[in-house]
Amino acid sequence: MKKIVIAGDHGALELKDTLVAFLKKKYFSVNDLGTFGSSSVDYPDMAKVACDEFNKGGYKFGILLCGTGIGISIAANKIKGIRCALVHNLFTAEMAKAHNNANFIAFGGRVRYDVPVTEMIEKFISTSYEAGRHEARIAKINALENNCS
Repeated sequence: MKKIVIAGDHGALELKDTLVAFLKKKYFSVNDLGTFGSSSVDYPDMAKVACDEFNKGGYKFGILLCGTGIGISIAANKIKGIRCALVHNLFTAEMAKAHNNANFIAFGGRVRYDVPVTEMIEKFISTSYEAGRHEARIAKINALENNCS
């Protein structure tokens, strides 16, 4: 069974719970790292917990959530080995995988999307990484990660 890690802050609790149920129905093993209540938590902390868990290995991808998805995706992208895409429609879900081979996708619990988040996740899951010309670009992203001071 494919494993997915998910985490979010208090601004996306309802969305997280909906996505966990959806993913389990799709035959994924979901490691839900919280948050589990409405008490305020900081999205950088949730990003770190989820990304550190992902980097241990064994996960197909991860999902991060906060009020807008912006802050948690920024935080995640500071962590070595993480390429987190803030997805907002079917096209960005597809390109996150096809061109960027993202290993995390992010959404906002307070954002009104034109397409259900579950459909965007399905698009991401069903898309294959194209590799080819994108390999050099991914390598450049990795070089930035390794050489920034």
